[in-house]
Amino acid sequence: MNGNRLCPEQGKEVIAVRVGIPRTLSFFTYYPLWKTFFECLGADVVVSPVSNKALMDEGVKDTVNDACVPIKLFHGHVAALKDSVDIMFIPRMVSLDNKVTLCPKFLGLPDMVRYSVSGLPELIDLRFDMRKGKHELYNFLFRIGQRFSDNRLKIGQAIWQARGSFVNYRRLLLQGCTPADAFEILDGDRQLPQEKRCGGIKLAVLGYPYTLYDDYVSVKILDKLRHRDVEVVTPEMVAASDMQRMGKTLPKNLFWHYSNRVVWAGLYYLLDMNVDGIIHVTAFGCGPDAMTNKLIELEAKNQRKIPFMTVTIDEHTGEAGVDTRLEAFVDLLRRKRGLL
Repeated sequence: MNGNRLCPEQGKEVIAVRVGIPRTLSFFTYYPLWKTFFECLGADVVVSPVSNKALMDEGVKDTVNDACVPIKLFHGHVAALKDSVDIMFIPRMVSLDNKVTLCPKFLGLPDMVRYSVSGLPELIDLRFDMRKGKHELYNFLFRIGQRFSDNRLKIGQAIWQARGSFVNYRRLLLQGCTPADAFEILDGDRQLPQEKRCGGIKLAVLGYPYTLYDDYVSVKILDKLRHRDVEVVTPEMVAASDMQRMGKTLPKNLFWHYSNRVVWAGLYYLLDMNVDGIIHVTAFGCGPDAMTNKLIELEAKNQRKIPFMTVTIDEHTGEAGVDTRLEAFVDLLRRKRGLL
């Protein structure tokens, strides 16, 4: 990526600030927002490589043994970025709504990275907490923008454009796009794919965005199912209003944002009689997932007795074992539907 820009006032070449964004965790939720915002302020956005074994191995070296797979992988992404950027963007993500927080490891992520990975550039680690009120996103972005520009109007315009990109991104996810597809559509590199109905079985695949949509972590579970002509639906395809409606059906919700979304999406898909089964993809060592998984399993058993399978992923998970389990589960559902 060429970071050189021409300064119109003086006709001189200036070097744009390179902002690094690790390709995991909140990346799958907010990347279009971050990317548009920084680029509108004249920065070059540099994203770490697609997750792979080398990044995982590097992350394992930099973290404690009991950290979950996504946290280990995050450290690997940071290590891969640190020497090629001027600023690393690792916000302290506390709450994405006005009620609950993210898991404790999210809250302490900037500190974990700062004391685990050596040779880091400057960090942007401002706190993002939607419990402060509906204007928190604007205030959060404005504080960041002041590091790049003294022009309040320019910062405001960057925030406006960034929010527009985020709204378009969320709309694409609701329409069934994966984050990777949505990124390309927003960049103009591809068109919105035609809706495809498989006419066979339909599976709800539940999990956190950074687990489901990272092909290395999930060992490409979504692609494997689609190649078997399975229609796949995920939590990101459930509207916010439906999520909130499902949350009101429980006597008490969990304490963590992503965990609640997975449970609510599970409840929503249990009401869809076209859904033949549920797969929950979970990371080994994730504390909140221990409760999330059991809640979904019990609801699946009590409401519809729908087939339910848990796929637990860690840094040693191989594709062969996952392939075998997926094939057996899909065959079970096809027999139940009389398709075999």
